[in-house]
Amino acid sequence: MRHHSPACARLVAQVIRTLRPAFVLVEGPADMNDRMDELLLGHTLPVAVFSHYRDDERVATSWTPLCDYSPEWTALREGRAAGAEVRFIDLPAWHPAVADHTERYANRYADAEARYAEATRRLCEHFAVDSVDALWDGLFEVTEPGAGPEELRARLDAYFDLVRGDAQADAGDRAREEYMASWVRAALARADDRPVLVVTGGFHQPALRALSARCPDAAATADWPAVPEPPGGALGGSFLVPYSFRQLDAFAGYQSGMPSPGYYQQLWETGPTDAGQGLLRAVTERLRARRIPLSTAGLIAARSLSQGLARLRGHPYETRVDVLDGLAGALIADDLDRPLPWTTRETLGPGTHPVVAEMVAACTGEAVGRLHPDTPLPPLVHDVSAHLAGLGLADADAPVRLDLTTEGDLARSRALHRLRVLGVPGFTRISGPTDGDDPVFAEVWEPRPVTGGREAALIEAGAYGARLDEAAAALLGERMRAAGPDAGAAAGLLFDAVLCGIGPLCADLLAALTAQVGQVGELGPLGRILSPVLGLWRHDRVFGMDRHRLLGAVVGTAADRVFRLAEGLHGGPGVDLAALRALAAARDALRHAPGLLSVTPEAAAEAAARISRDLRAPTALRGAAFGLRWALGVPDDPAPVVQALATAAVDTLGDWLTGLFALAREEVAHGTAADGTSLVDILDGVVSALPDTDFLLALPALRQAFAFFPPRERERIAERLLQRRRLRGSARSLLRTPADPLVMARARALEENVTRLLDRHGLGTGPVNRTVSDPHPEAAR
Repeated sequence: MRHHSPACARLVAQVIRTLRPAFVLVEGPADMNDRMDELLLGHTLPVAVFSHYRDDERVATSWTPLCDYSPEWTALREGRAAGAEVRFIDLPAWHPAVADHTERYANRYADAEARYAEATRRLCEHFAVDSVDALWDGLFEVTEPGAGPEELRARLDAYFDLVRGDAQADAGDRAREEYMASWVRAALARADDRPVLVVTGGFHQPALRALSARCPDAAATADWPAVPEPPGGALGGSFLVPYSFRQLDAFAGYQSGMPSPGYYQQLWETGPTDAGQGLLRAVTERLRARRIPLSTAGLIAARSLSQGLARLRGHPYETRVDVLDGLAGALIADDLDRPLPWTTRETLGPGTHPVVAEMVAACTGEAVGRLHPDTPLPPLVHDVSAHLAGLGLADADAPVRLDLTTEGDLARSRALHRLRVLGVPGFTRISGPTDGDDPVFAEVWEPRPVTGGREAALIEAGAYGARLDEAAAALLGERMRAAGPDAGAAAGLLFDAVLCGIGPLCADLLAALTAQVGQVGELGPLGRILSPVLGLWRHDRVFGMDRHRLLGAVVGTAADRVFRLAEGLHGGPGVDLAALRALAAARDALRHAPGLLSVTPEAAAEAAARISRDLRAPTALRGAAFGLRWALGVPDDPAPVVQALATAAVDTLGDWLTGLFALAREEVAHGTAADGTSLVDILDGVVSALPDTDFLLALPALRQAFAFFPPRERERIAERLLQRRRLRGSARSLLRTPADPLVMARARALEENVTRLLDRHGLGTGPVNRTVSDPHPEAAR
């Protein structure tokens, strides 16, 4: 059979009722056999068996979804009703043979499609269809009236014999098939000549038939095969979780089985005629609910086109693709820049036509599974419920405002962050500290409606531990191992661990981070690590990390590394803001934690002098090095440097100033020489003397440089400029130009060029009317 096929599910039910087998063996995780009663409690489908495995080396998760029309579910239910002994016979999901499918919506059966792609491609060409799903519908789901189960079985055998052929399965599938065959042999030995029914994906059927006939000694195979146990020190298991049609749909990324589960549910319940008409109604309702224009004439055209396509394609009823193609042909007049998704089975991406997106959503359906109340749940679910109730968060229906400086609110914050890290929905953080350098001590969390998705997420998070703190720590530890040498990722994980209040894990992260920082080869990533870690070391009395010994080790190693990398760094024009932030973070480390560094302030100032004079260094870095000396209390005279930059390369003056202001903004804003002049005065004189062409070249970079000053300091600079010109006026209004200063400067240059051109040809008529209202002609400068 094929997974999630209504036709196959009907065939399975018919065969069980006819054969009355002694055993029904189903391709599924054998570690669930002792919990078959739990599986058959009477859940609202779809549900899934969620299997997990975790050790120090790898993490594996797997979902085995079941819906009303899954042949596996039909086999379990009908087999139990017929008095058969029902068993799962596949390896547990954590086993290496099946543990490589770790994507969220990929299940254990995603192996066959790639191997029989060539055979199905030839079949699609022969039957003139676009996709395997359309081929399957025409051959099996929507067949001629009166086609009996024997004909369907014959077609299935022919189909799967063709797509598997004599191809060799890979090592993982061979291990699975050997294990499943051992269950079949054991069932045959126990059956006393009664039938044994094996329900498996068609890809495996030929191999299972051959392997099951190999052992002539029935007595030797009478014992059920042992279910493999996880290795020592590893954790593994399975739980039932609610599932949804959205997760089951191929268009959402699910790799196996049938797409459009809402349509196939209708096909299962009502048959092909009503399913096609139901799909047309569902699309109509969705389009009209979202106010997408849809006329009666368009619906009539779509219906007629669908019926015509079905007859043209030789279908006795309209299939899913007939209906969708008819709707697309009648309702979409635009040119599409990509194939229709049901012709390729691709996931929907940005830019999908809105009518196409609604058609796919109508096919998907909105069913969400629900577990029976008696279903056993992992301990974490109960721990979280008790935890939230004890913290007064269980029934929150208004924004939760937390003061992190109080013990009770800090405990609430940690619980909510642990849920956030585990991906459990229910609360969304609206505001709060973003990293260790953020001086914010309050948080706001917005509660979200609790749905079945939260229960499923909690059950899945139970794979990481029985308590909320334990599960969050295990997940962060897993992410730390996955981050490997990426120190930037480790720094982000560190702050998550701090927010979650996970002390021992913080120590592990800090030790790993210290080792990784020494290997970082670029300034930008070092800055992203050093700045927040230094902030935690200096200020974090809230989370209990201030003056932490291991934090200090990260600060010292990172700051030393910044100075080593900065000296000798060469490059062309442009500004690397990330590198400037790294140097600023190292400056702060020298100021506030000099004892943590091996580099002294004097040595740093000498290195900065060498960098500032190195013409091969990036201009912005040279400016930053100049500013670092200023910030360390050993300023140099900036006048010669500014004059040289303006003379040699006007377009680099702004880059140098950007570096300078990034490291010494306050010193520049407040510092003056003995004669009363300041860098602002020097710069004003240089800029005022620039020819208009040079000024326009320098202006974008100059604006970027002065963006480092906050509004109040920019206003102070503007006041200084007015004083230099002995003008009276508002510095604040000088900053609030009626248009972009760059546009104003270019407009003025254009006007002056026009005036000169008119004068040259004797057409001058007096001053040209300004196109931009400019209360201060020199405002742009």
